[in-house]
Amino acid sequence: MKLNTLKPAKGSLGREKRIGRGEGSGHGGTSTRGMNGAKQRSGYSNKIGFQGGQMPIQRQLPKFGFTNTRKIIYKVINLSSLQSLSEKLGTDTISRETLIQNGLVSKNDMVKILGNGALTAKLNVSANAFSKSAIAKIEALSGTATVIK
Repeated sequence: MKLNTLKPAKGSLGREKRIGRGEGSGHGGTSTRGMNGAKQRSGYSNKIGFQGGQMPIQRQLPKFGFTNTRKIIYKVINLSSLQSLSEKLGTDTISRETLIQNGLVSKNDMVKILGNGALTAKLNVSANAFSKSAIAKIEALSGTATVIK
């Protein structure tokens, strides 16, 4: 330890200046708030997006387009995926619950079966929706495509 390395203990050198406690504090009068305007008054808070009276950017930009709130979003599964799943499980019945258990869809997804891929086994499939080509390929092998709600 040398004299040139000595420092006071942390927190021992007073505290921050207290604002608005008289002229003797050095921060009296306007209390570091400036002279006039809304910012020097008590209770001031600006609105989100306020740009000093200039037209805010969210009002400058045009609104466009349309968002359909009733649109149904499907998780799509191809027939090739169903074929490999039925071979893996060794079953000819595939339901929405089977797809959930095997991790192809989550429990809140709406399922639509598409006709991509080749189907070689007779399958009984139940899902929320089917494409026309998927129904044709399933019924060509005397399987059933059941729509559930």
